Order: sequence, then structure tokens, then C-alpha cells
Amino acid sequence: MSRLVAFSSSLLLGAALALTGAGIANADSSAKAVDYVALGDSYSSGVGAGSYESASGDCKRSTRAFPRLWANANSPSSFAFTACSGARTNDVTSSQLGPLNASTDLVSISIGGNDAGFADVMTTCVLQSEATCLNRIATARAYVDSTLPGRLDSVYNAIKAKAPNARVVVLGYPRFYQLSGTCVAGLSERERAAINGASDHLNTATAKRAANHGFTFGDVRTTFTGHEICSSSSWLHSVNWLNIGESYHPTAAGQSGGYLPVFNSAA
Repeated sequence: MSRLVAFSSSLLLGAALALTGAGIANADSSAKAVDYVALGDSYSSGVGAGSYESASGDCKRSTRAFPRLWANANSPSSFAFTACSGARTNDVTSSQLGPLNASTDLVSISIGGNDAGFADVMTTCVLQSEATCLNRIATARAYVDSTLPGRLDSVYNAIKAKAPNARVVVLGYPRFYQLSGTCVAGLSERERAAINGASDHLNTATAKRAANHGFTFGDVRTTFTGHEICSSSSWLHSVNWLNIGESYHPTAAGQSGGYLPVFNSAA
């Protein structure tokens, strides 16, 4: 009788373990069945990282951009990459949201820098006086306070409406300069500090809007620390006169070492 009980118990235990194993296998399988859509501007498309997909044209979507790197490593069931160089909030809502639907599980986006006049700020600071640079930065900060929150709300509401079940990760922007060091960057220490402060200001505003919509904010300032322009190992292009569009954008190392780990943690 005791042998029969022991045999029956072993069968039950084996069946339980088999069912548990099947459950784990199914869970693993479903965990990988992710429908991922990558939206946003040049920091998401990968401008500055090189190796641009020819089909992406002026959007300059790079095979070294963090969305593509994540998709390569995680093999989602579907991946749509619509981020585009130069995109503003209205560009996202008008031309990037097509792949979103109720089955979308994961969305990434970086947006807001172009709305705030990032390119014009950097052009002004590089080519004009310190006073003019600081005034232009002040104008950009005022825009971030007065107008950008509403524009971000429009984008986030549109994403939520089209992909109500998705986890949305909003990526911020790095600080551009390492301060208090020897740097031949064409800008004064005061200008570099003001640019960093404006980046912080933009990140704070973006993080607040993302949180209000239930989205996750990915702060890349931590991973870029020690890799800013003027550091010994910069992950950002300074002015590139041979390819001006890549100026002040992450290198391939900035995408893989700066953006990808933050997205990995948040996704």
C-alpha cells in the first residue's frame, strides 16, 4: 500500500511539475510576443549613429538606433519604426501613429526638443554672441513652460487613444556638456551651463507630462554622465561641419550605451 501511495504521489508530483513547466513556457512565450512601435524625433531615429536605412530617406532611421537594437535583441512579434529626423509633436500625430492599435504592447518616443527650437538654439549659440545665445535659451525655456506641455498632451492623448493597452516609455535628452574642464567647443562655460540647464528644464517638463498620462519617463542623463561633449569619451557629436545634421546628436555608442540601457530598464 505504501508503495502504491508513493507511486501515485510521484505521478501527481510529476504532473504538477509538468503543468508548472508548461505554464512557465507559455508565460515565456507570451512575454516575447510584443508588438513594439518606435515613435519620435532624431534622437529615436538614430541621427548621428550612421548606418541609415535607405528606405527611411530624410527620416534617417539608423540600424544602430536604440529601437532597432532593442528589436534585434528581443525579437518582438512585430516592430514598426516610424521615428523621423526633425519631427515635432504635430509630425508625430499626423504621420507616425499609423502602426498603433489595441494590440500594441510597447511604445517608445522622444519628442519636444524640436518644438522648443533645439536646432536654432545651438545655431545661435555657436554663431553669435554669448548674450544672444543666453537670450535665445531663455526664449526656449519660456516656450517649454507656456506651450510645450499642451503639445505633449496632444501627442500622449493620441497615443493612448490608438494604443490603450500599450506600455509607453518617454525618453528624455542628455546634458550636452561636461563642465569645469578644458574644452575646445567654441562656447563659453556660461553658455555650456545654460544649455545644460535648458536640457534639464525640458526633461523636467517632459517627465511631468509623461507621469500625468501614466507613462514611464526614461532619464538618459544618468547613462550619459561622463560621456558629454568635452569629456574624454563623448557619446555626442559636437559641431560636425562636414555633416551638420549630426551635430549635437548621439553617436552609435550614445545609442547603445546611453539610450538602450534606459529603455531596457523601462520596457
